[in-house]
Amino acid sequence: MRPEVPASDAPAPTELVVEDVVVGDGAEATEGAAAQVKYVGGFYESGEEFDASWDRGEDETLPVTLGAGQVIPGFEQGIEGMQVGGRRVVTIPSELGYGDQARGPIPAGSTLVFVLDLVSVD
Repeated sequence: MRPEVPASDAPAPTELVVEDVVVGDGAEATEGAAAQVKYVGGFYESGEEFDASWDRGEDETLPVTLGAGQVIPGFEQGIEGMQVGGRRVVTIPSELGYGDQARGPIPAGSTLVFVLDLVSVD
């Protein structure tokens, strides 16, 4: 089921925050592993969504090779240690996101929240 990004009125964290919603019982995502994830990304303060793999189809996943630098550092670090079947809320400070660069709908300096589902690990 498609998750929603929670909004928060608490001060934005300055370090990566990882919260397991569901702990998976499958293979663990470790450095070098090819993970397939489903995600919803939103803004920390409002919860407003800016991107979601779910928009491209319920079976659509994003391939991420951990340690390869294919995605922002906080996204990659948020996957590490997850087990297949797990869902995690990852809050990413701008330093581990896009920093002082604006990217599409994401303003510079944004704190981002992703809800990640780990579908598979190879």
